[in-house]
Amino acid sequence: MSDDDRLARVALTWLTEPGTRSVHRLVEQLGAGGALELLLDGGAPEERLRAAVAARGRDGDARAVAADALARAARLGARLVTPTDGEWPATVEHLRRLALPGATRRVDVETAPPLCFWVRGGWPLGDALDRAVSVVGARAATPYGVHVATELGYGLADRDWTVVSGGAFGIDAAAHRGALNAGGLTVAVLACGIDRPYPMGNAALFDRIGEAGLLVSEWPPGAEPLRPRFLVRNRVIAAATRGTVLVEASARSGATQTLNRALAAGRHAMVVPGPVTSAMSVGAHELLREHPSARLVTGVAHVLEEVGRIGADLAPPARAPQRPRDLLDDEATQVLESMPRRGATGVDRLAARAGVDVRTALRKLSLLEELGLVRRRADGYALATGAAPASGT
Repeated sequence: MSDDDRLARVALTWLTEPGTRSVHRLVEQLGAGGALELLLDGGAPEERLRAAVAARGRDGDARAVAADALARAARLGARLVTPTDGEWPATVEHLRRLALPGATRRVDVETAPPLCFWVRGGWPLGDALDRAVSVVGARAATPYGVHVATELGYGLADRDWTVVSGGAFGIDAAAHRGALNAGGLTVAVLACGIDRPYPMGNAALFDRIGEAGLLVSEWPPGAEPLRPRFLVRNRVIAAATRGTVLVEASARSGATQTLNRALAAGRHAMVVPGPVTSAMSVGAHELLREHPSARLVTGVAHVLEEVGRIGADLAPPARAPQRPRDLLDDEATQVLESMPRRGATGVDRLAARAGVDVRTALRKLSLLEELGLVRRRADGYALATGAAPASGT
């Protein structure tokens, strides 16, 4: 891609917000330079787009703004990544087909693939996102949610999966920190310029991510974190990864929109359940109720079973620790249940209570003694200490 085309992609992203479908179509038809010329000459195919371009054009010259952004990124040690670069993540191209049911708002309709990314960090972007899972959730996270997100971030990174999130307070930050603490790779996808990551309270975290992972944005350096941009950004988090895990979300949480975009993009959608008494569980639980394809997960093993290799990354079935009682057959169980809670009893009486013959009672008593559940005494058999039956007599 020529320098002119790269400059044009930056200018188009400044003139029109990322994700605008008509602009993406123009770039495919005319190239980035041709699309930019058409828009600057007032030839946008839609009235709303013409008005937006005219309004933004009054604030500066698009090419000059783009050149300044490229120079500013170079000073930051950041780079521009475009679709013809080797590190471009091919997965985001799936956004061509993303359609949200019942969408009317601009942020839900304009979900086209990015024209370019600004990247800070040493990892190739495509490689970083090749084995990636996004972990998102509430900013006002509870201690439970922070604990779960940290464990997920650590566990996924420890198994060489990239952890992707949005860098926000709460669940996002916990997932990033978990991955960093495991010495793994994490990617923060921002809704503003990479030189002014938001929230500023996470500035130290963003510095760590920039050094050990990647900071990524569609907006040029200096761009402000405007509210609609977070939903625009969320489509990238959803499409660029193999699956999205939602950890805590209120009824109106933006994190639920990320999971909706993951569902629409055909990605694995996973939800961590929470306490039914918590307001931070309402949105997550409603998603599980409304979308049969969303899977309930409780830890890293469940997540890997969803996004990993078919038949290979299976979560072990949940089992309680095995106890000596688990080795008993029906007759041995009946003999044990017939033992008195206190004192000893003879074999004849025990056989009668258990409803088995004496020979069977002796064989089962021998097994129970070997397992440490009963002990032989001079006056008969008694329960061993701590071996009281579930329903004593």
